[in-house]
Amino acid sequence: MASATVCSVVFIKPPFAHVALSDICLDTEENVAHSYAMKQISYTKAAIRALRRMPANTATLIRSKIEAYAHDPASQVNNAKSLKGREGIRLRVGDWRVIMDEQGNVLAVLDIGPRGSIYD
Repeated sequence: MASATVCSVVFIKPPFAHVALSDICLDTEENVAHSYAMKQISYTKAAIRALRRMPANTATLIRSKIEAYAHDPASQVNNAKSLKGREGIRLRVGDWRVIMDEQGNVLAVLDIGPRGSIYD
């Protein structure tokens, strides 16, 4: 039998009031509610400067991977890794690396650069 997923109105109690009702999907087969709320993304000046200096198609790809991670970190599990020796997360996008930090509901993009020189 195919699993039935119904996206409908779900009443949310105050601790989760920041989640929009349209971002919740109720899976009737497993009796589980899934939240698809995206984290807010903030960029440092260095990250914005790096995005402006690289080719437009590369910048678009990097922004889409950052947004995918903010929406669902499990979707980028093969490309994201905790940094050793300092706080943060490394996101691999081809030959480029994105250094990020999760601060609650905010994903801060600290720096973006080529894989060889980003860790200096």
